[in-house]
Amino acid sequence: MKALQRRTGVALWRQVADQIRQSVLTGLAANERLPAEAELATRFGVNRHTVRAAIAALEKEGILRAEQGRGTFLNDRKRLRYPIGQRTRFSSGLEDQAQIRSGKLLSSETVPAPAHVATALSLPAEAPVIQLSTLSAADGVPISAATSWFDATRFGEIAALYAKTGSITASLARLGVEDYTRKTTAVEARHASSEDLDLLALSPGAIVLLTRAVDIDSEGRPVLYGESRFAADRVELLIDNPAAETPA
Repeated sequence: MKALQRRTGVALWRQVADQIRQSVLTGLAANERLPAEAELATRFGVNRHTVRAAIAALEKEGILRAEQGRGTFLNDRKRLRYPIGQRTRFSSGLEDQAQIRSGKLLSSETVPAPAHVATALSLPAEAPVIQLSTLSAADGVPISAATSWFDATRFGEIAALYAKTGSITASLARLGVEDYTRKTTAVEARHASSEDLDLLALSPGAIVLLTRAVDIDSEGRPVLYGESRFAADRVELLIDNPAAETPA
């Protein structure tokens, strides 16, 4: 257990919640009871009010549950395994783990491409791109929020198509891209922004896994650049490495 950092600008209750959350990710068994508030307060060197605030935040996310007269328990919530490989697709990637997979268009606009987006899409600086903000869910639970960019000249109808289909793959198919593959994926962990807290129904201090990805068509042309934020307590990213299966 790490010592809490005081006078760092990070609330103590949030640091306690982060450490409990990390224990959930790395060791606590489903339905296991947490130590009593008084014991946790002693372990962390804080008062019980601070521990109570941390537990309340984790209850809101569905990680913990309080049972009157019995204590606080870790919910039996198996994290989804989201495969990232040559063909990364939200719906097919979770089809054996969730009965209903859905995508919702939150907003769309045509904007000048930011420098990193123009580079990823091999476009001139400030070329017009379609920016989509979307939310994906599995069995009604929000799993990821994403922002994706597309060449506006080539994919001008992508927003309208996504609003109808709820699927990037289906939308691209209607625009003539029958197949596309993953060129690059970068992954990092960070605290959820205030926007992601609302979209993913998380509490302050929650961790999201951020992926930055470029997909290309069969001719090697960039199709989209996307930044997705996954709720780390609900999803684990499974990186597929075909090269590892190739005999030396």
